[in-house]
Amino acid sequence: MCSIEGKGKGKMRGIRMGATKGGGGGGGERVEKLKSSRTKLWMIRATTLVMLWTCIVQLTALGDTWGPHLLKGWPSCFSHQDSSVSVVEDKVPSVPARVLPPKRVYKNNGYLMVSCNGGLNQMRAAICDMVTIARYLNVTLIVPELDKTSFWSDPSEFQDIFDVDHFIMSLRDEVRILKELPPRLKRRVEMGIVYSMPPISWSDISYYHNQILPLIKKYKVVHLNKTDTRLANNGQPLDIQKLRCRVNFSALRFTSQIEELGKRVVKLLRQNGPFIVLHLRYEMDMLAFSGCTQGCNTEEVEELTRMRYAYPWWKEKIINSDLKRKDGFCPLTPEETALILRALDIDNSYQIYIAAGEIYGGQRRMATLAAAYPKLVRKETLLEPSDLGFFQNHSSQMAALDYLVSLESDIFIPTYDGNMAKVVEGHRRFLGFKQTILLERRLLVDLIDQYNSGTLSWYEFSDAVKESHESRKGQPTQRLVIPDRPKEEDYFYANPEECLQPSYSRLDLSVGGL
Repeated sequence: MCSIEGKGKGKMRGIRMGATKGGGGGGGERVEKLKSSRTKLWMIRATTLVMLWTCIVQLTALGDTWGPHLLKGWPSCFSHQDSSVSVVEDKVPSVPARVLPPKRVYKNNGYLMVSCNGGLNQMRAAICDMVTIARYLNVTLIVPELDKTSFWSDPSEFQDIFDVDHFIMSLRDEVRILKELPPRLKRRVEMGIVYSMPPISWSDISYYHNQILPLIKKYKVVHLNKTDTRLANNGQPLDIQKLRCRVNFSALRFTSQIEELGKRVVKLLRQNGPFIVLHLRYEMDMLAFSGCTQGCNTEEVEELTRMRYAYPWWKEKIINSDLKRKDGFCPLTPEETALILRALDIDNSYQIYIAAGEIYGGQRRMATLAAAYPKLVRKETLLEPSDLGFFQNHSSQMAALDYLVSLESDIFIPTYDGNMAKVVEGHRRFLGFKQTILLERRLLVDLIDQYNSGTLSWYEFSDAVKESHESRKGQPTQRLVIPDRPKEEDYFYANPEECLQPSYSRLDLSVGGL
């Protein structure tokens, strides 16, 4: 085409010169040739453009066909690779090309703003729910705001904990996500002109379609100011459940700084053999909230009671600690935990990584556990103070580090079924049903009391503990469904069974059908 175009231009220059000089009888013939040449050139260009456009359309169609299969794979955690593969990758580093999923095109019904509440893992589950709701309603989601007013007073923004660009781009084939509202709507919100409300807890997706979507269409922007457990565990369409999993296991990736530090901690632990992560939920906020004071002295009981009354959103104020413990609603104490680990025949040569904040009572309460398991470690003992300097006073970022280490451990043992325990349990199931020992606290405290009183010998106590937990190690199981009592049934994120079946391959995350 270039050579033809060049000849055409040359001819045009020659014709102009001849016409100017001669101006005689051959001029009409030359004009006709010029017109013919221009017509042929135009036809060649038009044909070429049509062919190029056809190629582009075909390539786009191929991209839509293959893109989702290549892009919607569940990226594994950094340890979910075979060790032999890791060695090869270390020797021959390679950077895979990043391919973006095609944008999903849909009519935008408005904008959804959300303010998450609670700790890191409560917010993590809520973000998964809010993305799913936004996708189902065909609205644009604004990057969620994290809780800065809870007990932890963590000032972290979304982008301080999660890779926000990956979050947005990896979900672009499902829902449009923006870092902030368009300017005109943003000004309205800054002036306080926004419809804000808490959605009803444990609601079906139909509630959001029938109740929330009309409000978004009416006001253009709706702000949901509570997000914890606002979507039901069960009875949801399969596509809804699969998308919740995709957000949790694929889109919510921690920042590179947190990921790299997590790898360092795991590497340091692996150098010294197997390790167990003990989520020892015996921190001041937990004890104050639950009213569990087993083993605390009078001053500590009074301090915890004052804290409970200081937070108005902690509704339960008068609590019978002994009764609550017998019912299994209290976290195990460090002393009780030491007994249970020994009863389970956990080798005392194993490293025990404590995934928790500051243990209430300090070394006094940890003495029994430290004596039974001398290889107790924490991130603070494995890393230099300078490594953790950036994370100080940012409890959610510290919790993110513990989350990563918990996923990688040989065994994960939570002493209380809080949000971190549940979300890590579900994530470990997804990573191949990695062993998670789910302690039956109601049974255990009764066995402990019998052993301490001399009713049970050590061997009887140990046998009873082992036997009762043989089927509580994170094996495949169905969620317990209790209609009309969602708080008492199994939590979706602790056992996302819809995403664990062999038929739902990790390489096929297409949701569709919503």
